[in-house]
Amino acid sequence: MDQLLKRRRARGFSLIELLIVIAIILIILAIAVPKLGKARENASEMAVIREMQTINTMQTQYMSQFGRFATTLAELGPPTSGNAGPQAADLIPSSLSSGDKDGYTFTLTGTPSGYTVNANPKVFNTSGRRTFFTDQNMIIHQNWSAEPANASSPELK
Repeated sequence: MDQLLKRRRARGFSLIELLIVIAIILIILAIAVPKLGKARENASEMAVIREMQTINTMQTQYMSQFGRFATTLAELGPPTSGNAGPQAADLIPSSLSSGDKDGYTFTLTGTPSGYTVNANPKVFNTSGRRTFFTDQNMIIHQNWSAEPANASSPELK
């Protein structure tokens, strides 16, 4: 009888034991995966807010160098060739000057009094849950819907 128990232990786990372990792992994954997705969205949105702040700061620098605000992201970005200048001031990385970063689409528009910047998720509720807006006042506004944020949207605090 002693040898039978030793042989049984040496064979490994039974099918039922393996199924129980797999079920426990699946339950843990079902709890963890949605939280991981929300954490990824939060991180992406924080990166977008930092990019909006960067654009505001670089617009101030562009204004001090060239006497006006940039009217496109390309004007803030690196030149395709040659030296930096008003057409491409090399103030922001090319990944941001392309207007496509962190799952968001950035749009810079010149206005008579300054500029506006919108950041909208490429796919609402997948790459982001909020839209963002800023202008020459450097206040970032947010909207918790697919509608693009604007100057009257709630301020980001």
